[in-house]
Amino acid sequence: MCGRFVSPEEAAIERAFQLGRRSNPSPFVRRFNVFPTDTIAFIRLPSDAAELELAAGRWGFVPHWWKEAKPPRLCHIARVEEAAQKPMWRDAWSGARCLVPAEGWYEWQIVERVDPATGEIKPAKQPHFIRRADGKLSSFAGLMSYRKDPRTGETLRSCAIVTTQAEGPLAAIHERAPLVLPESAFADWLDRKLTDPRKVNAVAQARIAPEAFSHFKVRLLVNNTKIDGPELIEPAE
Repeated sequence: MCGRFVSPEEAAIERAFQLGRRSNPSPFVRRFNVFPTDTIAFIRLPSDAAELELAAGRWGFVPHWWKEAKPPRLCHIARVEEAAQKPMWRDAWSGARCLVPAEGWYEWQIVERVDPATGEIKPAKQPHFIRRADGKLSSFAGLMSYRKDPRTGETLRSCAIVTTQAEGPLAAIHERAPLVLPESAFADWLDRKLTDPRKVNAVAQARIAPEAFSHFKVRLLVNNTKIDGPELIEPAE
């Protein structure tokens, strides 16, 4: 799940999180088809500062202790049920959390379609676009890592989106969903001094209710990672 999402432009993120304008020659642009390994924007609280920071990193987590030349596979999402214990995530769960702002995300629902060539009924995947009904940005709970390559000295900042069991109307589309936190949980989630995994688990329970989201079917255009435009979030006829 959550293999694609829509990222806001930088100005929208700054307004949502009340951030000061950055002196950035290449600001984040609005993107309609963000996929794993892309560079994405996320909000973090630096260890040496009291103000939130808009940072950039690879969507695809690479732990600080990773020794392989290639990044680990399928590490763009972390299941909330296992993040506190699993070696891949547990260090970040205890001390390197972030928020990933999004306008919404895509999920693929298993449906039945008639094959026009044979008349057979076959399973297919229908994409849906999901967003907050109140029009506000969704803030995905995220985990981040900062790794320095021992061979080259190059540094890499990366992150993963935390997912949870889908509930309510969202469960009819897909069994999993990103963990979207309410504003009341932001400070605790980003607090670098909060390192007790059990207390972090408690913060993760403060998710936005599934009834707060709206969704609709969209065209199969989103399946093509080369397409990136507003037509991707237009309702399918």
